[in-house]
Amino acid sequence: MKKVVVFGIFDGVHDGHRSLFKQAKEHGDELIVIVGRDSASLRWKNKKPRHSEETRRGLVSKEKGVDSAVLGDEEQSSYKVLEDINPDIICLGYDQNSLEKDIREWFLKTGSDTPLVHLKPYQPETNHNSLRK
Repeated sequence: MKKVVVFGIFDGVHDGHRSLFKQAKEHGDELIVIVGRDSASLRWKNKKPRHSEETRRGLVSKEKGVDSAVLGDEEQSSYKVLEDINPDIICLGYDQNSLEKDIREWFLKTGSDTPLVHLKPYQPETNHNSLRK
């Protein structure tokens, strides 16, 4: 079984997230979604999520194509969750450049060489969270 992971805060699952899940699933057999902690939302998005991390994990776990949803690391940039899952591929959203840089820095420290793939946007002009406000 080829394991694929994606990362995100997923504070209200929408069609853009569903597109991300579908695209990621095309790269493997098992899709594991790593749901960012509230602290990760503060770090990456500079805001606290509307929904708790456990609520967000539960909502994501019910989505079609998602085999499991787990909470990310409490300690930012430690990527213990990646060590535990040991994915065959990491898929990133089209706008996750900062996350990619952070993961690549972790790769340098750990010697990991898991392939990273950027997925295509889903109607970013209408469905990106920053435009919904």
